[in-house]
Amino acid sequence: MSDDDEETGPAVELGTGPDVEGAPLARVASRLEWPQECSRVDDKEGDAVIRTPEGPRELTTVLDEVDETYFDRRQTFLAAVHDVVGRGPVATTD
Repeated sequence: MSDDDEETGPAVELGTGPDVEGAPLARVASRLEWPQECSRVDDKEGDAVIRTPEGPRELTTVLDEVDETYFDRRQTFLAAVHDVVGRGPVATTD
């Protein structure tokens, strides 16, 4: 990367809208290797706060409501969590 690239600034402008609390679920899922047992996900990432349509939630409380005990793929994990927290726009802070 040349010095000229650094001076031009970021390629994408960041918005100035309201903050969003919590981490995206996809980011939390990317830190894990698959397959994974639900209890191991809770041990590793349970204290993570994730973004949901109803506002931020601790992953451990969401996993308590998940019916699955084993996630064979990342997509299985994401689907199970989304089934609990819902799909839709993420709440922002006021």
